[in-house]
Amino acid sequence: MLDQDFWREIFQSINKNRTRSLLSGFTVIFAIMLFTILFGLANGLNNTFSEAFVDDAANSIFIRSGRTIKPHRGLQSGRRIQFKNKDYDYIKSDFNSKLEFISSRIYQNVSASFRNEKNNYQLRAVHPEHKFIEKTIVTQGRFLNQLDIKNRTKVIVIGDLVRQDLFKNEKSVKGKYINLNGIPFKVVGIFKDDGGDDEERKIYMPISTVQQIYGNNDFVDQINLTYNKELDYDGAIDFGLDLEKALKERFIVSPNDQRAVRVFNMAMQNKGINQMTSVLGILILIIGLGTLIAGVVGISNIMIFIVKERTKEIGIRKALGASPQSIISIILAESIIVTTLAGYVGLLFGVTLLELVAPSLETYFITDPSVSKTMVFTATITLIISGIIAGYLPAKRASQIKPIVAIRNE
Repeated sequence: MLDQDFWREIFQSINKNRTRSLLSGFTVIFAIMLFTILFGLANGLNNTFSEAFVDDAANSIFIRSGRTIKPHRGLQSGRRIQFKNKDYDYIKSDFNSKLEFISSRIYQNVSASFRNEKNNYQLRAVHPEHKFIEKTIVTQGRFLNQLDIKNRTKVIVIGDLVRQDLFKNEKSVKGKYINLNGIPFKVVGIFKDDGGDDEERKIYMPISTVQQIYGNNDFVDQINLTYNKELDYDGAIDFGLDLEKALKERFIVSPNDQRAVRVFNMAMQNKGINQMTSVLGILILIIGLGTLIAGVVGISNIMIFIVKERTKEIGIRKALGASPQSIISIILAESIIVTTLAGYVGLLFGVTLLELVAPSLETYFITDPSVSKTMVFTATITLIISGIIAGYLPAKRASQIKPIVAIRNE
């Protein structure tokens, strides 16, 4: 039975042989510390990739236009490709089954004023679904809706930093009017954006309103969309390629012209990142397990030495009636305790080192390297299992010692 005397004996044995215990745990300390550092660095890279696209949906596709750089079908290079509302309608109807959300976008620089406050901002004219593509978080009021598009209403949704600039300490600004280039627009909502300050200093307006007021045309600067989440990476990449091919044919652009119609597909980025992080994770696992196995072998060898050193003691125990199970328990318990304590020391060293070097690692595109609670839990289970593996063979050998042979051992 694992009573108080049992544990007292274990810790007395460890305390009596401190040097031996330290040496047996050193490899495990190094293994867990190395594994923690590598795992933290991998997490840091993942954080960097996540923050780079934090303000856009992970399944986004951005379609931009430019000028042709190659002649095609009798048309000269240098033609400007200009998207229109009908191109938005074409994508929405012909690729509907593979779409989740879609929005056109127009950019304008505007001078905004409210009473005595004035500043310059970027205006984005969009469709209502842009909210989901950009991951816009509405904190007051509402976002743009289809009635705004249909009626070309003079309403705007402003970023939280625009509110702070123009309205200062006023808590509620919904329903108030802001002059944009001398034209009053009603504020119907305020938004936040995880993309940071630049994103929260923008103003959203119905795309139909901008087309009427700032140009009286149906031109759009960009078309953004998100693909159906049921598509895997390969399916999403194929969809992006089909979309690019269809648009190039629509505008009579050479298939090899990379400037006239540009399709940026997040699926390609995400697939590459996932492949890289998967390879990195496998390498970390191999290195960590290899080092941990070396530590287990080291502890196992030392436990074998301990058994040999305590042969006579074990023989006396068995002569006095100790069962093989009790012998196995005492050897296993010592192995597990040494392995687990050493592992946690290594984990502590690794976490501390990551915290110390974290600021300097941002230069190398590693953001907030850290270990998760899941990793700590997994490490705990791994250490306990490692201690059992390291101590089992020596413990089994100790339980099979014959009392008469052990007592005669010198």
